[in-house]
Amino acid sequence: MNASRTARERVRAELMQEIADVARRHLATEGAGGLSLRAVARDMGMVSSAIYRYFPSRDDLLTTLIVDGYNAIGAVVEAADAACPRDDFTARWIAVCRAVRDWALAHPHEYALLYGSPVPGYRAPEDTIAPASRDVAVYGAIIAEAWRAGRLSPPPFCPEPPAVLASDAEAVRTLLPGVSDDVVARAVVVWTGLFGMVNFELFGQFNNVITHRAELFDHNMACLGRLVGLPA
Repeated sequence: MNASRTARERVRAELMQEIADVARRHLATEGAGGLSLRAVARDMGMVSSAIYRYFPSRDDLLTTLIVDGYNAIGAVVEAADAACPRDDFTARWIAVCRAVRDWALAHPHEYALLYGSPVPGYRAPEDTIAPASRDVAVYGAIIAEAWRAGRLSPPPFCPEPPAVLASDAEAVRTLLPGVSDDVVARAVVVWTGLFGMVNFELFGQFNNVITHRAELFDHNMACLGRLVGLPA
């Protein structure tokens, strides 16, 4: 009985993976807002009612795609960080930034699902929080470890963050233990700057303007690293 149940569970997991793979292809043509369970079922040769046994609604399928996407980008960021010497904090930062850009360019529609416009009518459940935090935890670890090692020296030209932001800083404090409010505020600037650069490139804002995009990206990431205080 247990072996039979395990086999059924394996078959179910494989079919759910196949459905998700087909749905990812649909993201490229219809976008997340146009994702249809019936259309996915049709491409798989399934009757439309059958797919609802695996994904009761479009939102359930979207959640799976979002969780898979966050886990994928989290995995490449973790691997990029792990490949660098632990005490070379700037190299770690540049490596994880490049990993984000490379993954986004290789998976533009999945990236757009994660960091593009919100899908109308979709509300992400708590299941997405932990996967969405994987890459952010790496950025936070680089900055926090550099701080503890005495290797973080933020340049003095930035104004102090407004006092009203102190409560907001607590929301990310677990990712940056022991780090000053000033550095926490800078870390948020750096984090959003990374994804802003990727978004501009991926969504066409650099078209007919920037040709050497990889070089500009590396330069901007180095600038952001200096902003938060990483060694030059």
